Amino acid sequence: MMKTIGPKTKHAALARPDLGEFGRHELALLGAPCGLIQQLARDLAQHLSPALRVGYVDADHAGHDPETAAAPVAADFAESAFSAELTDKISFRQLHTRRPLDRFSQPELLAHDSLILINGNHFRARQQIVMLDPRKPLVRKLDRLTDVQLILLSEGQTELPDYLQAHLAATGRPLPPQLQINDIEGIVAFVRHWYAAAVPPLRGLVLAGGLSQRMQTDKSRLQYHAQEQRAHAATLLAAVCQDVYVSGRPEQLADLPANLKPLPDKFLGLGPLGGLLTAFQTDPNAAWLVLACDLPFLTPATLAFLVENRAPGRFATTFQSPENEFPEPLITIWEPRSYAV
Repeated sequence: MMKTIGPKTKHAALARPDLGEFGRHELALLGAPCGLIQQLARDLAQHLSPALRVGYVDADHAGHDPETAAAPVAADFAESAFSAELTDKISFRQLHTRRPLDRFSQPELLAHDSLILINGNHFRARQQIVMLDPRKPLVRKLDRLTDVQLILLSEGQTELPDYLQAHLAATGRPLPPQLQINDIEGIVAFVRHWYAAAVPPLRGLVLAGGLSQRMQTDKSRLQYHAQEQRAHAATLLAAVCQDVYVSGRPEQLADLPANLKPLPDKFLGLGPLGGLLTAFQTDPNAAWLVLACDLPFLTPATLAFLVENRAPGRFATTFQSPENEFPEPLITIWEPRSYAV
């Protein structure tokens, strides 16, 4: 008798973070001379900061385009045997490294930035802003226009080139909005709206995996509000999150009520951090509002205030203690970029 063996799974089925070439939120600027791209990137960063931490990616033009040449790499590093050199410039830090750029190292280098602007003349990005300048026609770079979000028209220009219209029509998507290239306020408003539309969804996580060694009884099972604290906390989170999970040790969640979603810890012995890491492993593309189960006096208004003041461009949004100025990590919205950190 022949036995059929199913396909082997070589790796664990892990959810992957939704990253582009350089980060989660990235826009390539292309179709104009590099000097104009650099200036637009600076203008956008000035208007978008500090709400967004804006990173910029470019190539060194030295020896290729003297008019817009970027500062060359320090000669002493280029001639040294160092593999990396970190210099504190007081107002900023400068890193020289010999590591090659690739899809793995690039996001790591820019993990602290909430928006990455990229010189699309040199690098690709998942989404693009097209700058139509007759000095840099895009007819040979159409393969880089994979998801155009905005088109910027030069002064006096009213129509798109035929080759660009044909390329955009072939994608089957609606024609991107168009603005004048010198309409900085309009471009900034567009990028803000674009970023807001891509803000990660908010999931809730009740941290109920503690050992309760001092109390000698499971704190998540105590009742202050006619139901167990783990259920009460889940109810609070459900009002502001798209869905809610209860984090705990596997044996602890065995008798969880059917209306609550269990999320057994996969990182054991790390306390609350193990629950948060498990949540991000489950969905690395969501923000997680974590809530300790032992907070019986927490109110819906407090959580609503936290969500209303969420800063998705940062690692996290939390409360600061008025007593010691410490943050409160267990009533916190953790954004996806905090996972790696």
